[in-house]
Amino acid sequence: MAGERLEKALKEYRRRYGKASQSEKTSVLNEFCRVTRYHRKYGISLLNRPADPPPKPAKRKRRPTYSAAAIRVVEEIWEAAGYPWSQRLKALLPLWLPWARERMPQLTAKVEQEVLRISPRQLDRRLQKKKRVLKRRIYGRTKPGSLLKHHIPIKTDNWDVTEPGYVEIDLVSHSGECASGEFVYSLNVTDIHTGWVETRAIMGKGEAGVVAALEDIRRGLPFPLRAIDSDNGSEFINYHLYRYCQKRRIQFTRGRAYKKDDNAHIEQKNWTHVRRLFGWDRYDTRQVMDAMNDLYTRELRLMMNLYQPSVKLREKQRVGTHLRRYYDQAQTPLDRLRRGRKTNTVPPSIEKLLALRERLDPFDLSAAIDAKLEQIESLRKHRFPRQENIVILQHHTSPRGGVHQERSHDLTKTYQG
Repeated sequence: MAGERLEKALKEYRRRYGKASQSEKTSVLNEFCRVTRYHRKYGISLLNRPADPPPKPAKRKRRPTYSAAAIRVVEEIWEAAGYPWSQRLKALLPLWLPWARERMPQLTAKVEQEVLRISPRQLDRRLQKKKRVLKRRIYGRTKPGSLLKHHIPIKTDNWDVTEPGYVEIDLVSHSGECASGEFVYSLNVTDIHTGWVETRAIMGKGEAGVVAALEDIRRGLPFPLRAIDSDNGSEFINYHLYRYCQKRRIQFTRGRAYKKDDNAHIEQKNWTHVRRLFGWDRYDTRQVMDAMNDLYTRELRLMMNLYQPSVKLREKQRVGTHLRRYYDQAQTPLDRLRRGRKTNTVPPSIEKLLALRERLDPFDLSAAIDAKLEQIESLRKHRFPRQENIVILQHHTSPRGGVHQERSHDLTKTYQG
């Protein structure tokens, strides 16, 4: 009420001040400053304003461009795809929408047009609240090796390659808070040109186990392995791996010690393909290792290489103190493998993968990945769970509350090559 009385009195003073002569204005100003205890200059600025200002025009509000149904469709695909960032999400939407039509009744033709029209920047804005819950934490358990360093050349720059087969490799520790005893490691391999990623779980970081896992990965790659680049860990810098590369005619290089930027590609994949799935818990049993390999070689391999687009750094430009990075268009590793060939002929291995992508439902793959992660977590907490519980987890549970169908489990047998 006091504010209303003050506003009413101020209007009255303004009317008197506006109608008064020059001498009368002085007396009105003196009276106003005596009552309000304002400075004369401030009082003049208040009294010179109109007593009844014209109403401000209503500010035009921009109507929402995208409907709530379109945003819900984007959120569901974003969650099923493993929360990719906006550029990758924009590229994978056309791949996932044909399968989303069968699952989402709100996905009409109009909503689908809105989903395809939304920009990466708008995706960032719409998903900003949900992104805040995602956290990141990285550390390692490998130590530098000292053998053969003078035999293995250091590669300080990125491979400027136009064909697949040049890969970076690394081990990801699953030791938990305690690094004593034997526990599982994930051997991660990523191709520089296509972004193709293969992962295997091994017990310990012995050189024989690393080479055996690398050979298994080499046989499963849809392209020949031409070169590998690793860090200076003793699991890689040893005679066993060195002789293996010489026998297979594979170029072997290493990065500088304590310079993770020399292996930037694989460090990123360690997060997206391993840490986001298994976190930093301890995995130290053969049952867990076998379950992890079952996931790595089946559903996760297909999901990340066939349905998940990635971007490649094209160039960097320094503008003053800022470094601007320019990326190419987001594509899946399979698409880069198909389009980056020098010849028009497509090998049977790539044709098989393309045909497989036309048949597999990515939502089923996502549900199967969730089910196997639940199974692995059960094995980690309870060393020897009942077998029937594992079967139930494989077929009927999901961390997101979904229900699996039998075909979502059977699809893992469709392609293992």
